[in-house]
Amino acid sequence: MSSDAATTAQIPDLSDPLLYERGEALAVWRRLRREHPVCRVVRPGGVPFWAVLSYDLVVKVLSQPTVFSSTGGMRLDADETATAAGAGRMMVISDPPRHGKIRRIMSSAFTPRTVRRLEVNMRTTVTELLRGALAGGTCEFTEVAARLPLSVICDLLGVPRADWDFMLSRTMTAFGVGDRSDDTDAAAAAVAHTELFQYYDELMRERRRSPRDDIISALVHGTIDGEPLTSTEVVLNCNGLISGGNETTRHATLGGLLAFIENPDQWTLLRERPELLPGAIQEVLRYTSPAMHLLRTAAEDAEIGGERIRAGDRITLWLASANRDEQVFADPDVFDVSRTPNRHLTFAHGPHHCIGASLASTELTIMFEELTRRVERVELAGPVRRMRSNLIGGLESLPVSLTPANTSRTTEGRT
Repeated sequence: MSSDAATTAQIPDLSDPLLYERGEALAVWRRLRREHPVCRVVRPGGVPFWAVLSYDLVVKVLSQPTVFSSTGGMRLDADETATAAGAGRMMVISDPPRHGKIRRIMSSAFTPRTVRRLEVNMRTTVTELLRGALAGGTCEFTEVAARLPLSVICDLLGVPRADWDFMLSRTMTAFGVGDRSDDTDAAAAAVAHTELFQYYDELMRERRRSPRDDIISALVHGTIDGEPLTSTEVVLNCNGLISGGNETTRHATLGGLLAFIENPDQWTLLRERPELLPGAIQEVLRYTSPAMHLLRTAAEDAEIGGERIRAGDRITLWLASANRDEQVFADPDVFDVSRTPNRHLTFAHGPHHCIGASLASTELTIMFEELTRRVERVELAGPVRRMRSNLIGGLESLPVSLTPANTSRTTEGRT
C-alpha cells in the first residue's frame, strides 16, 4: 500500500517525544516496518517528513549522500538558523567532498599516542567512579555514566582537567534536556551553549599559540584546499563532537545497564565468560540505539521503497528501528550478549559513519569490564525515568543498588 493511502491513524506522529518517554516506540516501529516501512508522517502544525524504518532502506539512503543531503540538518526540530549557519562548515551537516576533508582533519588527532593516553585515563576514571558508587551501595547511575564520556571528550579536545566539572555542568544543561517545551529550560540551554562557545574560543586562541596533541589543535592548524578553517568552523565542530560523543556513550551505558538488570541471566553469563565482552558491547549498542534518528533532505527527486520522494522533502532514518529489524536480527527484541553477527547501525553507515565509533566502543568496554569484575549483582533502587525526546533514546534517572563482587575478583592490578 502506498503511503498516500495510509490514514493518519495508521501513521502516528513519530516526532512526538511522549511516544518515547512512555516506551511505546518499539511496538509502533514493529508495526510500521511490517505495514509501511517508508511512510509520510504528518505533524500537527508542523512540516511533514518521511520516515524510513527498515534496515536495508536505511542503509540505502545513508549510502547516497549526494542524493540525500546532510546540509539541511541532522535531526528533527533543530534550530533552522543554527543549521543554516553550520551547513557545510560542521562535519555532521556537510556533504562530500567537504565532509571528508573536515573528517580527515579531525581524524588526524587520533594518533596512537593520544589513543593510548585516552585509554589509560578511561580506566582511571572508571575505577574512581565505580569505587565511589560501590562505597555508597546505592547510587543514581546517570551521574556515574555522565562523567566517563565527558572526560574522554574533554581529554580529546584538550580541555584541562581543572575545567572538566565546568564542561560537565554546561553540557548537561545545553544538551541534557529532552523536550524543551519549558521556556526556563530553553533559556538555560541557550546560556550554556553561549558559555561553551566562549570557552572553545579561549581554548582555540591558546592552541594557535601552543599546539598540542588534541582535536582543537588539529582544527586550528588544519587546512582545506589550502585555506585554514575559520574560527566559527572550529567552534562548531568542537560543539558537534562534544554533543555526539557525550550523549551516545552516556545513554548506551545507562540503557545497557538497565538491559542487564532486566536480563540478570545475561549479567551472570558475561561475568562467567568475560571473553564475550566484545560482542556484548555491540549488543548493548544495538539494543539501546541512543541516537534514534538521523535527518536527510532530498537533493533531487528520488525513490525509497516504492515511495516517490520530491527534492526538498525531509527524510528521517530511524536507526533504532533498523536495529530491531526482524529481517536482519533474529529475535531482535531479545538482549543477547552472545549475538553474532551483529551488523547494527548505531553508528550509522557510509561516509557519515560515526568518527568516534571506536572510541565509544572502548569506553563502553572498559565500563562494563570493570562493572562485571567489581559488581556481583545490580538491581533497581527506584523508578526508571525515560527521556522525553524524539532524538535520544535515553534515561533521565536510573537509581541502582550495587552488590560488590568477591574481593578476589576485584584486584586492581590493571588500574
